[in-house]
Amino acid sequence: MSHMTNPLATPDQLFQRRSYGALPIELQDAIFFATQCLTQAAGILLELPQSVTAQANVLLARYWLVEPPMSHEFSDVSAATLYLVAKLSPTPRSPRDLSNTYFYLLSPHTSFFRPPNSPPPPPPPPTAPPASASPSHLPTESTYLRFHTRLLHLEAHILHALSFNTHAALPHPLAITYLQALDFLHVRKETVARTTIQYLNAALLSPQMLYLTHQPNALAVAAVYNAARDVGAKMPECEWWEVFDVEREELGFLVVGMRSLVGWGAQMRRELDEMTGGKGGMVRRRDVEAELGRRGIRVGNGEGDGGGGPEGSGLDAEEEMARRMDEKMAEVEMAS
Repeated sequence: MSHMTNPLATPDQLFQRRSYGALPIELQDAIFFATQCLTQAAGILLELPQSVTAQANVLLARYWLVEPPMSHEFSDVSAATLYLVAKLSPTPRSPRDLSNTYFYLLSPHTSFFRPPNSPPPPPPPPTAPPASASPSHLPTESTYLRFHTRLLHLEAHILHALSFNTHAALPHPLAITYLQALDFLHVRKETVARTTIQYLNAALLSPQMLYLTHQPNALAVAAVYNAARDVGAKMPECEWWEVFDVEREELGFLVVGMRSLVGWGAQMRRELDEMTGGKGGMVRRRDVEAELGRRGIRVGNGEGDGGGGPEGSGLDAEEEMARRMDEKMAEVEMAS
């Protein structure tokens, strides 16, 4: 049964995540929420199965248990986890596909995280022949090469941080199995199943790290319980969840945690909108650093390059090294 269980986070790991430097908890939650949403959006555009995208969400959460979020650009971590999980699945995607997808999601042409009342994003320029493709909607070759380098570096870094354990059992299949075994709902099972899956997908965004603190069977039972309440299904008075090896206390915690995500998600959207200056789009490290500066807090970047957008927010490590080598060669030539 090991393939149906997951390694759970320890109390020390959860405490460590909440004590990363001076990064406030609300900013950590906003970064986590935005990056998980970005991963979901990329999975949809790449036409990946939801099972692959959800596993990438789980691995990303595990990675940020042991590494500070500011160590690398958030979009790069999202791309690396999605690339890693897709590579191990029957539906791999090439680095070029991920580069194009994330370039679009981080560009002004996307509607990702755009405020509800904002004007629609400008349409992309008309398609041009490959030889003269506009860099405004497609990454240049140098941009792609830098993205590819960061992708491979982060893939190896994530594997090392997770001790090469990429197993992530999901509660979605269990929830469907439980629904098939339950006859007390007296409503269309398709309706309950759809709502159940929605709860499970939303739980991937939870700041309580529900997928890292509870096993898939408990998550599945809590989602079924919430879905049954939402559609008005009649449930038995007995403690039916014990049949699926779930205690009342654990079920109660998960039910409340899942149902609270609607209001919390709206709050995160408002905070992200403030951090990006009302422009919408994916939050970058530079946005978080600017927010910390407004609060009078200084937090180091850690490793990685500072660029999260199509061209990044500065020189990446390779460009910086090349610049220093050019300066050194110039000094040598002048001395000779």
